[in-house]
Amino acid sequence: MNKSPKIVITGASGFVATNLRKYLSKKNIELVSISRNNFKEFKNEQKIISKNYDLKTIVPKIKNSDTLIHLVGIGKQSVEINYNNVNVEFTNHILNLCKKAKIKKFIFTSGLGVSDKTSSEYFISKYKAEKLIINSGLNYTIFRPSYIVGKNDLFTKYLKKQIKNKQITIPGSGTYSIQPIFVNDVVQIILESTFDVKFKNKIIDLVGPHYISFEKYVKLFSKGTNTNIKKINLEECYHTAINNPKSDFGIDDLNILIGNFKGNHKKLKMISGLKFQSVLKLLESGSLL
Repeated sequence: MNKSPKIVITGASGFVATNLRKYLSKKNIELVSISRNNFKEFKNEQKIISKNYDLKTIVPKIKNSDTLIHLVGIGKQSVEINYNNVNVEFTNHILNLCKKAKIKKFIFTSGLGVSDKTSSEYFISKYKAEKLIINSGLNYTIFRPSYIVGKNDLFTKYLKKQIKNKQITIPGSGTYSIQPIFVNDVVQIILESTFDVKFKNKIIDLVGPHYISFEKYVKLFSKGTNTNIKKINLEECYHTAINNPKSDFGIDDLNILIGNFKGNHKKLKMISGLKFQSVLKLLESGSLL
């Protein structure tokens, strides 16, 4: 990286974005961070709070930046907002924002399991967003992440909350597997993708080196906490997800969890050249608690 770039981050108050902004700030990279919600400002950062990401307001502030990293997303649909609104229409809006501001590089987080064969509403919306990006004419990198874990990700918060209540519930058998990746590795890879040509116009699985059953993950996470682990009938979990908007797992959360999606870590390691942190070791050490 010959010069320090200027990077724009959307969805700046989210978990991945917060960790990324902190990391980039330490690297003395100039940031313009945008969110609908207020957030703590880091060094070398310009903060923009905007409910609708208005073009006239934002374009002058981000003009000729090097890269835009689009991290806005939702995990559940509601009557007020749906996947198509956020993942498709809003992504198209941000692509237009890039073009108006003459930003040439676009980085997007999609989802592990996204393909043209999916029947999941969540994955369909992400697939449509990917197509918009590919056809935009911009230099792009699309990441398809598995569970990105760290101290304050939603999954970790859920498990910590359950541990406080002395019981963790597992939907179904728990034998289905996930491929978690540590957030510290993710932020390094995202930065690398902003300038390294190896990432140009590629779709890359953002996954860790280990494929682990959900039950094993929960047992390692809660090791030494004297927490009871209880399996709940999967049909019952889906029924709760459909009828209770405040349920811990939404319908698509369950679909993703039991989907057994496996990503290509070897490709990610080869392109990034990164030595990855083992999430298994983090779990065994209690570092995520």
